[in-house]
Amino acid sequence: MDAGRAGALLEEVGRLARRAGQAIEAVRGGPLDTEQKSDGSPVTRADRAAEAILVEGLRALLPGVAVVSEEGDVEAAVAGAGSTYWLVDPLDGTKEFLKGLPEYTVNVALVEAGVPVLGAIHVPASDCLYLAARGRRARRRDARGETLLVAVAVAHPRRAVVSRSHLSPETSALLARLGVAETVPRGSSLKMCAVAEGEADLYPRLGPTRLWDTAAGAAIAAEAGCDVVALDGRPLRYDLADGLVRPAFLVAAPGGSREACLRALAAGGFRD
Repeated sequence: MDAGRAGALLEEVGRLARRAGQAIEAVRGGPLDTEQKSDGSPVTRADRAAEAILVEGLRALLPGVAVVSEEGDVEAAVAGAGSTYWLVDPLDGTKEFLKGLPEYTVNVALVEAGVPVLGAIHVPASDCLYLAARGRRARRRDARGETLLVAVAVAHPRRAVVSRSHLSPETSALLARLGVAETVPRGSSLKMCAVAEGEADLYPRLGPTRLWDTAAGAAIAAEAGCDVVALDGRPLRYDLADGLVRPAFLVAAPGGSREACLRALAAGGFRD
């Protein structure tokens, strides 16, 4: 995809993500009709409202390109997907949403040949929008205007962003080995955005995630200059043939954060 087309497409995707976020906010104060899915995670009326907007809009933007979305018919979408497809999480951080915390997002990514080449993350509670497309840098739009995101290079990680809901003993042990005493708790894909915008030097995720949880954040973090890698040090891949779940990954600021983290993981004997 050339840069001009990517830029125009990104603007359209950003508008769709914002519409989905507005739909989430519109139902937030009313009955949410919460249900439990087969994996035990919650799904609400807000998830379904955002899903409908995104699936319809993305299919219109790129006819024939499959939309693999958490709340949709995933099996059928994966079966019909080619090397280019959309990955969508219409409401990432449903647990935070149900608790009344503002850290839930709308995530949309376009994947080409296993690489997220475009990502949009909308934060409905603050009407903040993160955008990135391959070769066009990453940026944040909010009430203050537009800000170019450039990850801060560090020789060794000093501050780590951690999951508000899923902080594991393995992660705590890793941070102790690294000597990282300062942590920033975040929910949803905002953890990846925190490294992209320099609020943290490292985000280690030492547990499973699904592809739609991270693809948009991976695109944004990579365009901000971060390393987004599996625990073998290779760039994180989004190949549907390998399944929808990835066991662990790192988002690291440029400089020495990735290498320091991988060494600490090896010394601690952690494996996927």
